[in-house]
Parts: sequence; structure tokens; C-alpha cells
Amino acid sequence: MSGFKLEHTITTPKETEQKDWLQELLQKEVSFGKLFGNKRKEDFYSELAVLLKAGIQLKDAITLIQGSQKKEKYIGFFEGMSNSLIAGNSFHEVLEHMNEFTEYEYHSIRIGEETGTLPRIVEELGQFYQRKNEQRRNLLNALTYPLIILCTAILVVVFMLRMVVPMFEDIFKQNGVELPGITKMIISASNFIRDYGWTLPVTILLLFVLGKVNSKKDWYRTGKDRIMKRIPYLGSFITTVHLAQFTQAVELLTSSKVPMLNSMQLVNKMISFQPLNQALTQVEENILKGKSLHESMAKNPIFGPKMVSLVKVAEETNQTEYIFKRLSDQYALEVQQKSKLLSTLMEPLIIVVIGIFVGVILVSMYLPMFKLSSVVG
Repeated sequence: MSGFKLEHTITTPKETEQKDWLQELLQKEVSFGKLFGNKRKEDFYSELAVLLKAGIQLKDAITLIQGSQKKEKYIGFFEGMSNSLIAGNSFHEVLEHMNEFTEYEYHSIRIGEETGTLPRIVEELGQFYQRKNEQRRNLLNALTYPLIILCTAILVVVFMLRMVVPMFEDIFKQNGVELPGITKMIISASNFIRDYGWTLPVTILLLFVLGKVNSKKDWYRTGKDRIMKRIPYLGSFITTVHLAQFTQAVELLTSSKVPMLNSMQLVNKMISFQPLNQALTQVEENILKGKSLHESMAKNPIFGPKMVSLVKVAEETNQTEYIFKRLSDQYALEVQQKSKLLSTLMEPLIIVVIGIFVGVILVSMYLPMFKLSSVVG
């Protein structure tokens, strides 16, 4: 047993070597104050499902996963989990008392234990987090390269305003050339950057710190998500990502025979997107008033007529699990397509916008040069 490496059942060293450094960077999850992030959960549930399906007992499976860890903090984490199981606690009780797991997870595990379908539930949780992480990577892949181009281009414009424009300004002053309005405007921008340019990085850093401090407060999340939702195309893309997570979560819970009202409550705690959270709260209230799921969803435009129509069919045919699986697959495909299109659109758009800025700076500097050449001539 000592030579058994669990990670080899999931990925091979050859596959790991084929990933470039940027892809590895994108796959890393930065989670503040959390030991067990989404990427770690994906690995945990996927590995646990392999072992349970192989006929290994739950306690032994956790021990094997613990033995495959390299960092002391994860060894201690799984050791505590193993000790709780040995003390006679059920798996869902162990997860319930650990801050790293959500109510959505331990409720699903409880259903799996009570119905004897724990290996399947664990496997579906692994697939849930796999798709969630994939959607996150799609978003990062769509934004990373355009943002690199944007930052580089902004640095070029700042360099021109800070270093190039002042040289032309000195030449114009020495020769007493009358400056056009556009040139005066560019020189004013250059002087502003010279005098107050340091405030920009300080402001960005301050906003970042304030965002982290208030990240869990409702007013901040509501404001941030509303602003993001209104950004053309990007807002639609982010909404689609969260709808994909919503449909996949409902699929998992309905397959576990969780009542629809409880499913809405659990998914609402799992989703972190205020427009969807508010919509799910309204759906929950309408279900409590006796309305059907599709009637409750139809009252909020975030779900869309297509989803509402399919949910109506699901309720009429008692095929809720199947319909939500189809919706989950459709939204996952839409996320992939939109992420590629987003990257394709942003790159030339940024280049065009920055090109216009650079062109305006060059024209504004060369216009007085023509006057200067006529004076010298």
C-alpha cells in the first residue's frame, strides 16, 4: 500500500508535463482564508468516487487520500476527518462540522448515505466542481490575454504622455509656436500624469483592499454584481456561467430526490451571484404560496423563456432530472462558445481603441511641427 499513489488514477505525469505554465497558473485557485477551495474539492470528490466504486470502505478511502498528501495542513485535515469517522460520526455529519464544506454538499452526502448511493453522489459532486472550475478557467482564459494587451497598451500610452509629450512641449515653448486645442489637451493630460500619476496605482490598490474587506457584505456584492451584469456582453457571459452552475446543482439535487423547495434553498446558498440569489429567493417565496416552479421562474427575466418552457415540460412529464441535465449541458456549451467569442472580440477592440489614443497623441504633437517648419522656412 505504501507505493500506491492516488493521484495517478486521475492524471498521469505525461499529461501534467504537457500543460504550459500559463494554463497551470490559470488552474490554480486563489482562495483567501480557505483551506479547501473548489479545485481541491474537485480532486477530493473525484478520488473518493474512484475508491468507493472500487469497493474500498469510506474510512479506508479517506486514509488512502490522507496518505497521498504532501503538505502537513492537508494531512492534518484528512486525519481529523478520518478520526471523526472512526469515532462513529456519519460522513455528512463530519462535513457539517467542518467550515470548508457547504450545506449543499453535506445535504447531498446525507441523501447518498441514506439511500445507499454515496459513490454516485460523490462522483456527481466531483463532476459538479470539475465543471464549475472549468467554467472559471473559461472566464479567465477569455479575459487574460486581452487584459495583458490592455495593460501593455496603457503603459505605452502613459509612457508617451510622461516622456515623449514633454519633449515636444519644450520645443514648442522655445519656438513660441501657437498650439491647437487638441495639442493643449494632450499636454494637460501629460502634466496631470506627471503631477498626480501616483494616485492611480494607489487608488487601484485601495479599491482592491476595500473589495476584499467588504467581499462578503450584501451591499458590496449586490452593487458589484449589478455593475458586472450591465457590462455589454461580459454581463451576459457571467450570467450564463452562474445559470450553468444553477442548472447543474438542481440536476444533482433532483437526482438525489431532494424536494424542489429544498433544492432552491440549497442552491441559493451555493450560488454567489446576487441577481440570481434574489431571483431564487423570489422563486422560493412563490413556491411556498403554492405556485409551480415554472410559474415562479417566469416572474424573473434572468431565467429566460427557453428555460421556463423546458421546466414546464419537466413538471408536466415528471422528468425534472433529465430536463435540468439537458439545460446544464446546454449552458456549459454556451459558456464555452461565449468565452471564445469574448476573447476574440476583446482583443481587436482593445487594439483599435488604444490605436486611436496613440494616433490622437501623435497627430496632436505633429500639427504644431508643421507650423514650426513653416516659421523656420
